[in-house]
Amino acid sequence: MINVLINAYAVSPNWGSEPGLGWNWVTNLAKYCNVYVITEGEWKQEIEAAVEKLPQKDNLHFYYNPLPDRIRKMCWNQGDWRFYKYYRQWQEKTLTIAKEIIANNQIDVIHQLNMIGFREPGSLWKINGIPFIWGPVGGYGWTTLKYLSGQPISVKTKAILKNILNIIQGKFYSLSNNAMKRADCVMAANSNVYNYIKRNFREDVVLLNETGCYVKNIPLSENENNQVFNILWVGKFDYRKQLELAIRTVSQLEGAYPFIKLNIVGDKDNFTYSRLSELCSTLNIEQNVVWHGKIPNKEVHQLMQESDVFLFTSIDEGTPHVILESIQNNLPIVCFDTCGQGDVVNDSVGIKIPLSNSSQSPSDFARAILSLINNRKRLNQMRLNCSLRQRELSWDVKMKKVVGIYNSILQNTKE
Repeated sequence: MINVLINAYAVSPNWGSEPGLGWNWVTNLAKYCNVYVITEGEWKQEIEAAVEKLPQKDNLHFYYNPLPDRIRKMCWNQGDWRFYKYYRQWQEKTLTIAKEIIANNQIDVIHQLNMIGFREPGSLWKINGIPFIWGPVGGYGWTTLKYLSGQPISVKTKAILKNILNIIQGKFYSLSNNAMKRADCVMAANSNVYNYIKRNFREDVVLLNETGCYVKNIPLSENENNQVFNILWVGKFDYRKQLELAIRTVSQLEGAYPFIKLNIVGDKDNFTYSRLSELCSTLNIEQNVVWHGKIPNKEVHQLMQESDVFLFTSIDEGTPHVILESIQNNLPIVCFDTCGQGDVVNDSVGIKIPLSNSSQSPSDFARAILSLINNRKRLNQMRLNCSLRQRELSWDVKMKKVVGIYNSILQNTKE
């Protein structure tokens, strides 16, 4: 059995996003490898309680490098750049812990897992003599600015500055570039990142999305004769997620199909909600929109099982886990053909439209949804196809690929 040392800052059995990613990777990998994990200590109690219930618990060994609460708060506030100073310090201490683990255990592979952004390769690449894997890596590239129309000046400025910073750091950030050169394998989180790395750094990059599916046998609901056609939207109310596109899409559908319902899940406590609520009034579709607010994940899954289509309008993502959740709940998807959703969604479970601009996209989305309203046989077939797609995207399939990469690298090292 391969002994793997994993650097994963964020690991939690009870959260989604980066912490959930970390948990799913290390626990599923432990079915096939002996896994040593260095993580921050915020969820230590939850981790240890959850590990005890796992059949593979003997293959999981956690080491904690805790930070004060004030620094954790900086991490949760994604716009707080002060966090990165402390994160670098955390990585240097993690390097010391890693060396101690290596001194006392036979480690075959070192894997830098998360955070997955390219600016955050950790420090374990500095250790020589053991194969180093980095990834899945995200964040390379830039966000299209063709969807800035109608956004506040602060949002426009932030998007432009972020693109400039990404372009500069993507090419010249020495920490990332050194890790990129040192790595025996680099995994890209989506096709955009894959193409960027292949074009600028190395030909042998591997495409591997950072998230996966759990196979669920959820009974299929028969929605063909329902009078109401339910569209579900889930996400933060920010520029990247483009909720306004979803609202404008429904305004174009309402005239042709008056029983459309757009169910919106997300925190309403911000300026964006006020602005978009007014937009619904202006477009005269208040009766077609239901604002659910921020609700538990269990309730989101229930909404998915009761809906007809998942409308995902985001233009800037890694691989959004909510897309995998939609497939797990047999809910067909309409989304942009970009980022991780462009890799995960295929013609069997959804419809993808090209990135264009804020004027054209609502028409494109409306046309796609209308095609499913008018062809319920195709829509129901997509529901059936979700079961197969779950298996193709499952954590088990993904971890077998990762173990295959480990074995290939170790074999090349021996040779």
